[in-house]
Amino acid sequence: MINSLNNQFENLVWGDTLRRYGLPGRILAGVLRYLYAVLRDIVSGQLTLRSMSLVYTTLLSIVPLLAFSFAVLKGLGVHKQLETRLYTILEPLGDKGVEITDQLMRLVTSVNGSVLGGIGLAFFIYTAISMVQKIEESFNYVWYVTKPRSFARRLTEYMLVLLIGPVVIVIALGMITSLQNESIVQALVHNFVLGPVFVATSKLTPYLLVTAVFTFLYTYMPNTHVHFRAALVGGVAGGFMWATVSVIFAAFLATAARTQAIYASFASAITTLIWLYLNWLILLIGAQLAFYFQNPAYLRIGRREPRLSNAMRERLALNIMLLVGRAFRDPAKSTDLSNLSKRLRIPSITIAPIVNALEHRGLLSSNEKEDLMPGREVSHIMLSDILEVVRVDGETGSFQDPRWTAEIDKLGGDVDAAVEQALSGRSLSDLLDETEA
Repeated sequence: MINSLNNQFENLVWGDTLRRYGLPGRILAGVLRYLYAVLRDIVSGQLTLRSMSLVYTTLLSIVPLLAFSFAVLKGLGVHKQLETRLYTILEPLGDKGVEITDQLMRLVTSVNGSVLGGIGLAFFIYTAISMVQKIEESFNYVWYVTKPRSFARRLTEYMLVLLIGPVVIVIALGMITSLQNESIVQALVHNFVLGPVFVATSKLTPYLLVTAVFTFLYTYMPNTHVHFRAALVGGVAGGFMWATVSVIFAAFLATAARTQAIYASFASAITTLIWLYLNWLILLIGAQLAFYFQNPAYLRIGRREPRLSNAMRERLALNIMLLVGRAFRDPAKSTDLSNLSKRLRIPSITIAPIVNALEHRGLLSSNEKEDLMPGREVSHIMLSDILEVVRVDGETGSFQDPRWTAEIDKLGGDVDAAVEQALSGRSLSDLLDETEA
């Protein structure tokens, strides 16, 4: 019965039943597909597991991050804005949010570089950077990115975010505050017709800021190219969910007197952990929606492991080396995993294991920009070496010395000899020369 209901639901979502009802049916079918895909990913447990991991990282990194931001803003003379923003973020926690903000600010203001010493300061910087790294790893998981940023890119880009991020937020908030203080705006607020519009806009400002922050994170953090439209869709959905959950959570805390009675002094810590978990989960759900908007082909298959035939793997390995070799010979061109995926029309998650295997054998290498190039001179890369990566490598230790029957062993040797004869000692350089000719 359960299987029957599941089949009927899948036919309704992925079939043409709803699309027969015109535009409303197509919209409903699209909403159900995205909802089905996100719920499936949540039930699988990976998004919730990574959200809990980010909560743990947040607990370790919150003071270093705030201290870092406080130092940057203090240098500009606008560090007082930090406390106000924390009150806003933790507003759904009610009185507990005010208490937690005051405690955090006391910890931050007590941080002194001379007191910490070199090792303590290095630990603070490490924990602050590790927080951003953990976010990138979670976003890379959502976007099926198997290769993170290089160490040099991580160091420079993370420090750029940590330095410029607090400044940009304070500048944006300052612009909004200054606009609200202008006499013309104040006059419009009291206008009978335009007043309600300005009041509604001012109330939406925190949610618009959250949407903007989410959109920026979805665009910047994954180690792949994210279209702005996809990031905006995820940002709007994430902002809406954050606003909705904030209202629900605040109402829950206002009525949950039993929580304080049962957990006593631990109630603040428990509510804070729950709030952090919900925030990270919403952020990852928005990222998942952005990914599906940009890659709708994954809506139905989700994270199912791709399976390739041996023939497909062989052609894929040869084609990867051919495209990398062409880009290497042309000084004006370069290629990476994303470009290979577009050229071959195969998802990057399918290509990545073969690229990694070729790199492991020294047939491919990558630079700091993560562009792929031949691992050695193309004339020294034999086509048989490329095929060997996908035909021979990959067995576990227990299957490296099997006992074949004599007939099968001879037949396998004949197949290997036929493959070697077909390649006839040709190298990647020979293949490139032939294709260029």
